[in-house]
Amino acid sequence: MYKRPDHNSMTRMIRTCVAIAAIAVLSACVAQTRNHGYVPSEAELGQITVGKDTMQTVGEAVGRPSAEGLLDATGWYYVRSQFKTLGAFAPKEVDRQVVAISFNDKGVVSNIERFGLEGGRVVALSRRVTSSNTRGITFLQQLFGNLGRIDTGTLIQ
Repeated sequence: MYKRPDHNSMTRMIRTCVAIAAIAVLSACVAQTRNHGYVPSEAELGQITVGKDTMQTVGEAVGRPSAEGLLDATGWYYVRSQFKTLGAFAPKEVDRQVVAISFNDKGVVSNIERFGLEGGRVVALSRRVTSSNTRGITFLQQLFGNLGRIDTGTLIQ
C-alpha cells in the first residue's frame, strides 16, 4: 500500500532542492578572469640596456613579441589584456598593458616604454628613453582605441 510522506520530510526535500538551486545560480555568477598576451616584467626589462642591446639580445632576454612596427620594423610591442566575465554578460576588458621597445636604424634599443589604461585613457607607466621623441604613439593609440570593441568571436579566434 502507498504511504504518503510526512510533512517534515517533504519540507526537508524542498529546502534541499532550493539550496542546491541557489548554489548553482550563485556559482554561475562568479567573475572569471582571463589573460591574453604577454608583457615582460620590470625585472626582465631591467636586463635590457638602452643604447647597447640589439634586437638579437632583446629577443634572447625577453622573447620576440607578437607585434612589430606596422610600417617599419623599428619597434617591438608586447601586449597583455585582462578580461573579466560575469555570468552571461559579455567579457569586459579591465586592464591592458603595452611594452614598446624602439630600435634605431642600426637595430640598437633607443626607447623602452610601458603603457597602461587609467580610466580608459592611455597612460605611460614607465619610460627609459635616450631622446624625448616618443615614436610609435600612433600605433599605441590605435591599439588602446579598440577598448570595448572586442566581441566574443574575436576572443575565440
